[in-house]
Amino acid sequence: MREFLWPRKGLLRPLRYYRLRILRLGATPHSIAIGFASGIAMAWTPFLGLHLGLALVLSYFLSGNLVAAALGTTLSNPATFPVICAVTWETGRWLIGGEAPTGAGTDLVDLLEKMQFRELWGPVLKPMLVGALPLSLGSAVILYTVTFFAVRGFQRRRRLQQTRRQQAALAGALGGDFPSV
Repeated sequence: MREFLWPRKGLLRPLRYYRLRILRLGATPHSIAIGFASGIAMAWTPFLGLHLGLALVLSYFLSGNLVAAALGTTLSNPATFPVICAVTWETGRWLIGGEAPTGAGTDLVDLLEKMQFRELWGPVLKPMLVGALPLSLGSAVILYTVTFFAVRGFQRRRRLQQTRRQQAALAGALGGDFPSV
């Protein structure tokens, strides 16, 4: 039970894994950043189950990295989706200027069970879509910038390390000493 609640390797290990996975992608920093920003932006939308497809399409049209787009959509997962839904709904309701839905006719569980899209659109989906727009754009711009500079720095350091290793191997093979970079 303890292992389930607090894993031995820590709760942040998946985040470190995703960070390294994004940094190690073999593409330009711009392509990776566009892909990741596309995935993050689509993760804010209320289209549960369509995030990956939407992110891949958006990333493709923006010439982004598709793997980075897929990794960006992991923001929306079963643990975070209720929070994302609540934040986008509240933001959209605030932007539209609407009141909180009341009464039995706007019960979300009831609407979802009956699949009455017309009744579901006004009080729930419309505010969520409106609220997702500024959150998507804001997080995409911020994470594009962070990802671009992180990937660019990582790739520069990696190239420098490879050059040093190649020089050391060449120096060892020729028995000489070359100036290091």
